Amino acid sequence: MGSMPSDAETLQSTIPGRPRVDRLGEGKVFIIAGRCGRLANRMVLFANFAAFVEEHGYRLVNPTFQSYADLFETTRRDIYCRYPVADRRSLVDMVPGAAPLIRKARLFAHAARLAGKLNERVPVFGSRTRTVREGWVTHTSLEDPEVQARFEGANRIFVFGWAYRAPACMRRHAGKIRAYFKPIDKHNQAGGRVVEHLRRRAGLVVGVHVRHGDYRVWRKGRYFFSVERYVLWMREMERQFPGRKVSFLICSDEARNPQEFDGMDVGFGTGVPVEDIVALASCDYIFGPVSSFTQWASFYGNKPLWHVRDLNEGIDPQKFCVSFLEEIPQ
Repeated sequence: MGSMPSDAETLQSTIPGRPRVDRLGEGKVFIIAGRCGRLANRMVLFANFAAFVEEHGYRLVNPTFQSYADLFETTRRDIYCRYPVADRRSLVDMVPGAAPLIRKARLFAHAARLAGKLNERVPVFGSRTRTVREGWVTHTSLEDPEVQARFEGANRIFVFGWAYRAPACMRRHAGKIRAYFKPIDKHNQAGGRVVEHLRRRAGLVVGVHVRHGDYRVWRKGRYFFSVERYVLWMREMERQFPGRKVSFLICSDEARNPQEFDGMDVGFGTGVPVEDIVALASCDYIFGPVSSFTQWASFYGNKPLWHVRDLNEGIDPQKFCVSFLEEIPQ
């Protein structure tokens, strides 16, 4: 099993021969200008670009992450949500009260979106500023030379779309990316306590993501499974570990009742998304429907994940593997 990232993991690195700089006017900088869903979706996109710029010595600015910036140790101190972490705080961050107001109004996110769209129509920012737009479903590999060729000659690139991925970079720089996305202590501790409580009475803890809410209609309910079906999968999971006490952490977007899991040792997430991600990441195994939420939990905790794709699928330990955020949930 993997382990959760430690505080000792470094947040910054400099690739030999590729010096980092903080000023946006120097070097190649990517600006994520298109919003893409909620917390997990935005972290997945952010992380893939962060791994890519880490690999090449570029820089990244993500104003679309400002809605969730306060949840993480690094981004809460940086109004621009930059990767790698800047050497110096910006003037905006040093003005008392300015950053919260800007985040609440999403001023920088709106400005980046408008600037990117304007530049797409008229090159008002010069020939070295480019707008690149991709779809929401088709996988776009940042490691593909043809994709990288679209960035050549530019020092600022506004990017729109969610399906950008860099799996090889994610694997090589996983430690730095995990460290960058460490939640603030309040949420880190709250999520961890849930699993610690279960571990006191079990040798193995399995995280179960019961996604109902929007999954009733998303993809025409393709990944909506009843609680009764989850219970059957949980019982199958227990049988994979004879002689070991198995407890289950249930994270759901709806209130759940212990009686729904009669006869099983269960605990429940807090219902706060970032805390539920931390809790799932602290488990030994994770399963649930196709979702970026559990993808992130698997990646962040370095824990094996199985995405349920069909009502009739059975538990198979060989299907569990750590996610490096390459899959496009669809």
